[in-house]
Amino acid sequence: MKYDYAEYVQMFKALADETRLKIINMLTESEELCACKILENFNITQPTLSYHMKILTDSGLVLGNKDGSWMKYTLNSERITELRSFLNSKN
Repeated sequence: MKYDYAEYVQMFKALADETRLKIINMLTESEELCACKILENFNITQPTLSYHMKILTDSGLVLGNKDGSWMKYTLNSERITELRSFLNSKN
């Protein structure tokens, strides 16, 4: 199986930050979270959260959905499964 290593590098870079890793963990415990709920768990500003969410969505690990004036986020389970398969591969 051939891998697109650049895509995996982007995913690992997205995960290589404590705040983003905590966000991923929060999303594993909820089906969907509003940005406002994520923000409540951190001592960061809304623009800083937006920065982190952009990195996570650009990596494909998280999906964002605009619902009126709210932004809601979910894990991209397909992408998470792909990453797990990569980590478990024997190549």
